[in-house]
Amino acid sequence: MVESIGAVKRHARIDVADVLRGVAVMGIVLLHNIEHFNFYSFPDTTGQSEWLTFFDKGIWNGLFFMFGGKAYAIFALLFGFSFFIQDDNSRMRGNDFRSRFCWRLFLLFIIGNINAMFFTAEVLVLYSLVGFILVLTCRMKTRNLIALAVVFMLQPVALYNIVRALIDPEFVMATLPTSSFWSATFAVQSTGGFMDTLLVNLWEGQLASLAWAWDNGRVFQTAALFIIGMLIGRNGWFLRDKLRYWGVAGCIAAACFFPLSGINDMLPRYISNSSILVPLQLIVKSNANLSFMVMIVSAVIFMYYCTSSKKVLSKLIPYGKMSMTNYVTQSIIGSFLYYNWGLGLYRYLGITASVMVGALVFLLQLSACKWWLKRFKHGPFEGAWKKLTWIKLGAA
Repeated sequence: MVESIGAVKRHARIDVADVLRGVAVMGIVLLHNIEHFNFYSFPDTTGQSEWLTFFDKGIWNGLFFMFGGKAYAIFALLFGFSFFIQDDNSRMRGNDFRSRFCWRLFLLFIIGNINAMFFTAEVLVLYSLVGFILVLTCRMKTRNLIALAVVFMLQPVALYNIVRALIDPEFVMATLPTSSFWSATFAVQSTGGFMDTLLVNLWEGQLASLAWAWDNGRVFQTAALFIIGMLIGRNGWFLRDKLRYWGVAGCIAAACFFPLSGINDMLPRYISNSSILVPLQLIVKSNANLSFMVMIVSAVIFMYYCTSSKKVLSKLIPYGKMSMTNYVTQSIIGSFLYYNWGLGLYRYLGITASVMVGALVFLLQLSACKWWLKRFKHGPFEGAWKKLTWIKLGAA
């Protein structure tokens, strides 16, 4: 039996969740711009001034420390939370949302592939595949879900590789061969036209992206985050009266993050066998990122509910409400800005200039969201996804 949290509060839209979505997508936009949207090609910095080199390094390291592996994790957490809200709403009306959610995941797969035509490292296709874990587990008891999430966070495949390597010193950890896929996407992004870019991104780019997600533990971590997000919804953790739990969670996360980060940096000094080192670092780093993500979420929730920062954070609510539209359009904009088929700005913009472009894209999207939501209830992609979700399947 799924625990409930009060009919009115449970079903009201929770603004702090939209704030968190806004923070996550903002971080994603800034990161993708300094990466030139997974196209790691930059202008020659020979002769560049020392201060600009300093800023380039500081911006790169700072943004990856703050958002690398964390912004996506917040996005995944909220995906599981949204599923709970939709599923519980349907259950209260006497309906079973699970089959409809499977259809919704299929629609997400299509939207993800539209996004993938422009950007090789998009996550919506991965979400559409991993999202079935929510259908399979949503009626499980809370304690069983917690145990399953812990198993996923410990990266079972990586653990298997470590054990195999400890038993057999000759064991070599298998990785998916993706170098040819990345080479194909890089070549077309560098010199190809529009249609060439769409085709290579949709095939080689998607295969490379999904393989990277598997090799880097994103599949299991995403499944864990979906489940944790569902549990947050089930227990009402985004409500103001649950603040004490976020205080505890933030403290535990801080106590875990710093040791895990230190251990991850120290491991190469003591382990030379890559079949042990690589999967062990994957486990440690992924959980360090997860800990930092919890610290960010806790901080945002406390700032929203308990400080004068609420007024500033509330400005992100429209951006969070249109998170899918913003996520997809930033891929289209970024592809046009940096790839050869568009403006080819990778030739001219270094890291500092690129983050400024990213900030401008964010501000333009934020303004567009405010304008749009004054006139429409949902963003373009959100509205289409919702309407198609509830289309009468099998109707004549």
